[in-house]
Parts: sequence; structure tokens; C-alpha cells
Amino acid sequence: MDQPKLERLLRLMKMLTANTTYTVDDLAERLGMSRRTVYRYIDTFREAGFVIRKSGDRIRLDKESPHFKEISQLVHFTEEEALILKRAIESVDDTNVLKQNLKRKLYTIYDNRTLADTVVKGRTAGNVHALIEAMEQKRQVLLKGYRSSHGGKVSDRRVEPFAFTTNYVQIWCYDPASGSCKSFKTARIGQVEPLAEPWEHEADHRTGFTDIFRMNGEKRFPVRLELGIRACNLLVEEYPMAERDLVSCTPDRWLLQTEVADYAGVGRFVIGLLDDIRIVDTPQLERYLRDYARRYLSE
Repeated sequence: MDQPKLERLLRLMKMLTANTTYTVDDLAERLGMSRRTVYRYIDTFREAGFVIRKSGDRIRLDKESPHFKEISQLVHFTEEEALILKRAIESVDDTNVLKQNLKRKLYTIYDNRTLADTVVKGRTAGNVHALIEAMEQKRQVLLKGYRSSHGGKVSDRRVEPFAFTTNYVQIWCYDPASGSCKSFKTARIGQVEPLAEPWEHEADHRTGFTDIFRMNGEKRFPVRLELGIRACNLLVEEYPMAERDLVSCTPDRWLLQTEVADYAGVGRFVIGLLDDIRIVDTPQLERYLRDYARRYLSE
């Protein structure tokens, strides 16, 4: 295949997988092709094994197509990986002619606002596929044998799944039993059983907040920590997203001012570095750590 044709195919693929859907006329006009050429290229995708979807006169390439998954797996970056790559690229001298090309390619793949989903494998892949199907059909599911970290219980949970976190790590669901939205780790789901019942609480579907320590929740709690060199270095290494909330106070002290969804994540980090961290104006975190220490010592 000649390079111009390959470039046209890739440009068409990009448009067919964008958040905005297009008609064949739209595609032909934007790509400077004839309608006949667009149809021929779409047939090429279909013959290669890609799944083509139509909604009225609008057309798109299904991202669940096996080949598309393989491609997205090759070029996907998580938010933290992309941040690390960006940091490494920015450290390159501005006179280096490759720097701008590297930045352009990274930013073409990576978008802070809409991250590509990473392909999942094994048993989790089947569960994720069932959850995607349930969301498309707006139906409830039964999370069978869900292993909760709270109390170590294993139970079945009837929920309305509506959104994944990055990389399919967790699924946001409305839980009718509690009347609230909760996140469930996909790796802890034994099996997803699709149910016939449709969503009944769509108006209440809301994703929660994910903090820099990768904890999810609906609420936000302010936290301020003064960090020494060791604590600051470990924080950025383990949780790269924390860098945006760090301010240098002195050459050897930093202030972390952020919000957390749960004190568990930040609590575990602070406990491991008590000699290099000072809690600032956050009495709720201090109480959490005291209660944690009492429970640990009483066991």
C-alpha cells in the first residue's frame, strides 16, 4: 500500500473512532475524498475484521473490534504514565530537534480529558465485556461473588453499571440497596450476570471523585501536609499526579495541598513516613490516624 493511501486510511480511522459521529458526506468533505472512496475504505476496514456500526445515517468504527483493541493497547498511556513521559520529554534540551516531534506524538495519543481504555485480559475481560453490554442496553446486572475489602465479605450485588474508571480498573454503579453510587473493582467480581430489569435510577447516576492516591468516592476532604525531601520524593514517585498539588516552601520542605476521597490512601502514606511528614490544619486526618493506631495496637 502506498503511503498517501495509508495516511488517508489512518485519518479516516481517527474520524470513525472520534467522540463525534459523521455521515459519509461529512467524511468525504473533511477528508477531501469522494463518497465512493469513503465507502471503499470502510469496506476495507470491514474486510480486515473491524466492526462497523451505523446509527441512522451516521457511521462509526466500534472500538470493541478485536484489531482496534490490539492497536489501542500498543499506543495507550495511563494518565500517570503520560505524565512521567511528559516530564521526561520536557527535561530534554530545547535545542534538540526531536523534542517537538516527541511532544506532538505524545499529545496526539494522550488527552487529559478523554483517556483511551486499556485492554483487559483473562476472566476480567469477560466481566468487562458483560458490563459494557449492560451499559449499552441500560440494564441491571448481578455482580456475583464480589469480594469486598470492607470486612472481607463475599456477596452478590444487584447494581446499575454506568461508567468505568481509567483502564477498566473499577466500575461505577448505582446500588439500589444503599440508594447511592459506588465503585466496584472489576478484579474482585467473580462473575457478571446480566439481568432483564432495565435501569430504574438513571437520573441518580453520578461518578465520584478519584484522588491522587487513587481512592474513589463521592465526597472530597481537604488535606494539607508538610513534607521533607524523602517524603516528597516518594510521594511523586509512587503517585505522580501529586506533583500538581505540591508547592516548594524552602529548599528542603514542600507543602501538599489537595483533596482526598477517603483518608485510607493518604493515611497509609503518612503512617509509613511519620518522621518526615507534618499534618497541617487537617484535624480529621489526625483523628483517622489515631483511630487507626488504636485499632492496630488492640489487635
